[in-house]
Amino acid sequence: MTVRLTLISPATSEALRDVRFDDESPLDPAGTARAEAAAAAVPRTARSYTSPSLRCRQTARALGLRPEPVPALAGCDMGRWRGLTLDAVAAAEGEAVAAWLSDPSAAPHGGESLRDVRTRVGTWLDTLSTLPDEPGPLTAVAEPDVIRAALIHVLEAPDASFWRLDVRPLSAVHLTGRAHRWNLRPGSPLE
Repeated sequence: MTVRLTLISPATSEALRDVRFDDESPLDPAGTARAEAAAAAVPRTARSYTSPSLRCRQTARALGLRPEPVPALAGCDMGRWRGLTLDAVAAAEGEAVAAWLSDPSAAPHGGESLRDVRTRVGTWLDTLSTLPDEPGPLTAVAEPDVIRAALIHVLEAPDASFWRLDVRPLSAVHLTGRAHRWNLRPGSPLE
């Protein structure tokens, strides 16, 4: 059976605007309004999933979805950098940030490496692609880093490609998969 999965990135939050590692901040009012306005563009699917983060759950609700939170779709565990801006971390730990940005297996913050995120997300995708009874199309609202990891997995691209993918707020990417083989239809903004 072919699985059809639409991955949607969350609307804007204060953390996203501040270029801050997620700290469970809620959507900002503009993000909520944009998600509510885009709800009609979201396909109604048999099942929907979400990253466990507050902004993904709020985006999913604003889009009219009733998603199941999936731990495998959690954003990267940023350890002690959680809640800090990238600029603040770079000023305090420049070499650590450089290592994190250049080595997908590095986790100088004490959390997960980007390679670990790719493996976790890829395992979830491959499990989905082998379920014989998954009903109809699926939707998942997921953190931008989770969507990047999914795309790298689907394309079998090098881990270093992670930083080459730009996932904009409230954009959708469409995947189809069967038996560990995935195809990608590049995304577009929800309008």
